Amino acid sequence: MWTTEAAPPLRLAAIIGSTREGRVCDVIGRWFVERIRERTDLRAQVVDLAEFAFPARYPHEATPQMRRFTAEIGRADAFVVVTPEYNRSFPASLKQAIDYAYDEWQAKPVGFVSYGFRSEGVYAVEQLRTVFTELHAVSMRDSVGFNLLGGGVDESGRPCGTDEQIQASRAMLDQLVWWGLALRAARAARPYVT
Repeated sequence: MWTTEAAPPLRLAAIIGSTREGRVCDVIGRWFVERIRERTDLRAQVVDLAEFAFPARYPHEATPQMRRFTAEIGRADAFVVVTPEYNRSFPASLKQAIDYAYDEWQAKPVGFVSYGFRSEGVYAVEQLRTVFTELHAVSMRDSVGFNLLGGGVDESGRPCGTDEQIQASRAMLDQLVWWGLALRAARAARPYVT
């Protein structure tokens, strides 16, 4: 029987996808990283887009910040994107960062933690699934959502972390581990070719 105990932990990049001042993305992201750190089969690395000074225009040559970001993506075995929903989509800063990498995303699983008003960010997630499919990444079926109007966060902006959200987190992380281990083994056996 195959088990995950013998395999080294997966390197999971938790990408904080909003760069707005006053955002709750980092707070929700930290809540989710706490769920990751409860596990022994995952090792979390936070990749906060607000900590990168990306150029306003796409340059002819990658900047050191772009190279640092793509190196973080390249080292990861799996990803979780934490994103708000703005106007039924995800932030432009997140799309800009995603586009800096290409091969680094391929044949790796990606999950989503989203938030918004009423919709819990599902429209942003649906658009991100399309983007990551184009990048040859495997998106997880389950995701975690927070309704900022319906008790998803408390008065201080901290996620409430309901039983439903905790269960959704576990389900998504279980899927990420399965896909992450399978795809890591497949990439080691045979390089992925597009």
